[in-house]
Amino acid sequence: MTGRNQTIVSEFLLLGLPIKSEHQNLFYVLFLAMYITTILGNLLIIILICLDPHLHTPMYFFLSNLSFSDLCFSSVTMPKLLQNMQSQGLSIPYAGCLTQMYFFLFFGDLEDFLLVAMAYDRYVAICFPLHYTAIMSPRLCSFLVVLPWILTTFHAMLHTLLMAKLHFCENNVIPHFFCDLSALLKLSCSDTRINELVIFFVGGLIIVIPFLLIIMSYARIVSSILKVPSAKGICKAFSTCGSHLTVVSLFYGTIIGLYLCPSANNSTVKETVMAMMYTVVTPMLNPFIYSLRNRDMKGALGRVFCRKKTPFSL
Repeated sequence: MTGRNQTIVSEFLLLGLPIKSEHQNLFYVLFLAMYITTILGNLLIIILICLDPHLHTPMYFFLSNLSFSDLCFSSVTMPKLLQNMQSQGLSIPYAGCLTQMYFFLFFGDLEDFLLVAMAYDRYVAICFPLHYTAIMSPRLCSFLVVLPWILTTFHAMLHTLLMAKLHFCENNVIPHFFCDLSALLKLSCSDTRINELVIFFVGGLIIVIPFLLIIMSYARIVSSILKVPSAKGICKAFSTCGSHLTVVSLFYGTIIGLYLCPSANNSTVKETVMAMMYTVVTPMLNPFIYSLRNRDMKGALGRVFCRKKTPFSL
């Protein structure tokens, strides 16, 4: 690529979702409702866990962090998507695009690691119930949350710095609703082989290793249950782990199918739909899957509201 054919790209254009103009307002209302539901649902979980002492346990400590990650993960892409759906200006500054990509990777990876921590918590709770309190100490729980923040910071920064070194030519149109890593690589007129190798090896490790750790945790859980088979124990184990397995399936199913497959095999529509699943749908469903059907959370909701009503009743 010669210097005459290169231009300095100061902004990108996000094409958004492949929605017909006559359906634009309908989908805008739908996505706005989904985003508000995501924010309120995850905020409610965080507030309840902070206010109710009964929920100050390792499981709910991890859940509050997961809710915060979901809230931020959705907020990285949804506000810009909603803005673009109601305006003609589809542009996003170059620096803003890299910033969005950084936080998208950061909170996506963070959720990835938090799901592992929750799987380990369930493994200890079911396989070592008598030693649960000793094993899941506050120090270990803090470590299992702080370590993901450190790892995801370095991973997201690595991709962002590598992307910042690339040149972009006249084509600045991103056929996506956010600054996706693979979409930006397709626009670059530089050699992207290093970026692709880092995505394949480092990104693969970030996805595959946590996924395997979750599989191992549940394999040990199943093995432990089968050693002492009882209908009550099996029901309790699956009621405890069912919600986590549902979210793991939603999250990892779409990400592995999208990012571990060669980008040439994925159509733009397929990439967009799969990205919507784990950036919009999964964060919205998590509060319902994990907590709002949970008796502990319902009890906490009642206790918190009753506590606030008591002074007025007196």
